[in-house]
This record gives sequence, structure tokens and C-alpha cells, in this order.
Amino acid sequence: MRITELTLHSYRNYEALHLSFDGGVQVFLGANAQGKTNIIEALYYAAFGRSHRTSSDAELIRMGDAGAHIALDFLRHDVPGTLSFTFARGARRRIAYAGEQLRQRDLVGILPMVLFSPEDLFLVKGAPALRRRYLDAELSQASPAYYGELLRYTHILRQRGALLKDIRERLAPVDALLPWDAQLAKSAAYIVTRRIAATEQLSALSARVQAVIADGEELALSYEAAHAPAELTASKEGMAERLELWYNKMFIEGRARDIARAATGVGPHLDDLVLSVGGMSLRSYGSQGQQRTGALALKLSELFYLRDSVGEAPILLLDDVMSELDAERRRALLDFIRCEEIQTFITATDAAYFPAERMGTYRYVAHGTVRAQ
Repeated sequence: MRITELTLHSYRNYEALHLSFDGGVQVFLGANAQGKTNIIEALYYAAFGRSHRTSSDAELIRMGDAGAHIALDFLRHDVPGTLSFTFARGARRRIAYAGEQLRQRDLVGILPMVLFSPEDLFLVKGAPALRRRYLDAELSQASPAYYGELLRYTHILRQRGALLKDIRERLAPVDALLPWDAQLAKSAAYIVTRRIAATEQLSALSARVQAVIADGEELALSYEAAHAPAELTASKEGMAERLELWYNKMFIEGRARDIARAATGVGPHLDDLVLSVGGMSLRSYGSQGQQRTGALALKLSELFYLRDSVGEAPILLLDDVMSELDAERRRALLDFIRCEEIQTFITATDAAYFPAERMGTYRYVAHGTVRAQ
């Protein structure tokens, strides 16, 4: 899998840009605020239909222009494909795949991609929501069915929350919760079952990566379903059915609390992914160096997970992480990229972060222009 061409019009600080890529490493060098991350953002947008930096598409349009355009050509299993995105102020964006209109929910998984940015270094010590988002992103890219169920769960959760508020304000009867509870329990059980299976795979992959980049330290991952007894997830057989029954029971037992808070107090929206080395929690006891190495191993293991799931290595995006890693971790990361031969897009401010011998195509970015170096 590789991206072959990127075309931008009136996107961020680019009036017009067209780039062609080979299958190797693509390095974009330049000072801050020159447009390097805008290229990474456009690539990410093509995979997910959203920016990793803003929730507003209007911010993507070049200042003073009425609209913007992204076009991306790629090869997947040696079959060419084209994705395009058209933005206009005051109008909904349009997504096209091979010339046909596409919804965002149908976009995810077409072009599997892994982004590693400075914010990801906080995966280990940050809030559980970051680790849930990490799991959901890779599962969604590997499985359209999972992504569809995740959207469904989020919708049901939102509807149940609104109903809880109405019940608290005596605008709806308590019995109105029953159909929502049944739907939410079934959806929650599916999501947790899939997350646990993915965590088992990722644990093996992360341990392998960690051993390479951290001198033999073995990283372990485990899924923590909030408030759930261990026996519910001890066996794969019948796990979804056990979880569904348990969630239904918890919704009934926690009804008064949920109504008082107008929020659902149990479910996969509250779960966590736990990372440990030598049996010790990295979040609680790991040094800053160990936490950063763990985050790096976690993101790199995503590459293997997606490769195993979709049959090809995904695209790797590294946005300004070189300056956040010490020399040893930079070297380990770059060695990993060279060994795995994954098409990788890297932004950095200094060529000194890279080995003396060139490891790909280098381009220099300044004031919204890109030139070969």
C-alpha cells in the first residue's frame, strides 16, 4: 500500500501543491509554521475524513479563498484508487472515491493509516479516553462492522443520556429506558468483546516491538472493563452473551444513579487499556522514558495489527516527533522504519535528526512551497 500523489488547492497555506511519491520514506524539513504539518494533516484527512488538529473544516480553507480541495492517488493491493475532498465556506464538504460520492462512515478503512504525533507520547500517562480512541481507531480501520457499531453505540448512549435528563426533570417515565437499555447492552457487549480480542493481539505485537526498541523490556497490555468482574472476560466462549446480560443488570441496578447524573455510569465509554512492564503499571510507576517508549511501541504495533488485518502495511505518518525523542529512541524508530519498509511521511525541523546517509526522499518546506532537497 502506498500513496502515489497528493494535490492541494487553497488548503491551509498552500495555494496549489502537487507532489508525487515513491514507496519509501518521505522527509519534509523546515522551520515551524511553514506548512509541513499541513501536508500530514491532508494525508490523515484522506484516511479518516477529519483533521487531527481541528474539528472545523472551515479552518482548512486558505485565508481569503472560497473553498479548498484535496486529491489523493494511492495503490492498495496494486489496484489504483483516488480520494478527493471538496470544501466550500457555508456548505457541506463533498467526499468522492473513484469519482463516486461517499459518506464519511464508508471512508474509514479504505486507506489504512497510522499517525504518530507528539500528543501520542501522552498515550501512557494521559486520560483513558486517549487509549480508548487509539483502540477504536485501529479497530475501525480494520473492520467497517466495528466502526458502524461504534457509531451506533455512541448514538444510543447520547439518546439514553437525553432520556435520563428528561426522566430526572419528570418529563418522561422511567420505563422509557427499557428499550434503550437493551440496545445499549447488546452494543456494549459487542464493542468490549472486539476490544479485548484486539488487545490480546496488540499485547503480543507490542511486546515484540518493545523488545527491539528498549533492550529487551517486555510490554504487556490488558483491557480493563470498568466495574466488570474478571470472570466475565476470562473466557472467549460466550463472552458477548455474558457481557450483554451483565450490562442489562448494571443498567437496572444503577438506574437511580444514572438518572441523578443524567449519564450512563457503566459501559465501554469508561473502560481503559492498561500498559505494564515487568508486572508494573507504566502509567503509575514508569519513568518518563519508559512511558515514551511504551507509547512508541504501542503506535508501532498498530502497524503490524493493521497489516495482519487488511493484508498490507498501512501508511505511517510521523509528525514532528523527532524533536520529542532522545537520540537513542530516534535511532530505534528510524531503524525500525528502514527494516519494515513501510511508506512513511516524516516532518522535522532539523536534518541532524536523521542519519548521515539518506534514508529516502527529502523535501524542504518554506512559506507554503515545497522543493526537493
